[in-house]
Amino acid sequence: MKIAVCPGSFDPVTIGHVDVIRRAAKLFDRVVVVVMTNFNKPSSYFTAEERVELLQRSLTEVENVTVETSSGLLAEYCREIGACAVVKGLRAVSDFEYEFQQALTNKKLNPELETVFISASTEHMYLSSSVVKQVGGFGGDITEFVPEPVCEDIVKRIKERNRFA
Repeated sequence: MKIAVCPGSFDPVTIGHVDVIRRAAKLFDRVVVVVMTNFNKPSSYFTAEERVELLQRSLTEVENVTVETSSGLLAEYCREIGACAVVKGLRAVSDFEYEFQQALTNKKLNPELETVFISASTEHMYLSSSVVKQVGGFGGDITEFVPEPVCEDIVKRIKERNRFA
């Protein structure tokens, strides 16, 4: 069985994330979406557990996808679950330099692990969790940016966070 891992902070999940995960699910027998702790993003809008739940609700129709959390090294996590690949979505060339560095590091730590890059769909290339938080924080409509099953929860949290800003 070919297992791939789609790591990210997913704070919050976007339709771009879901698109990449769905496409990865067509390429691998099993895809584990792993909500990672990102030490470069110290202030999350959602807890790791909440992000898992939002992802699960966004991916209910994709049978070969599960969602978990990890706070350790991605290369070790992949070794532990028997994953052969990491799947990363790329929006722009600017994403590639960082992701390439991560891929090389993961390969050094786990030589059996490959990284597969999936280009964002054209209609999602501009989209990031930061854009969702920024637009939503100013009261903009984010319904076309996030999965419908979780949109209301995301809008509510952004409003709560920005009430005290």
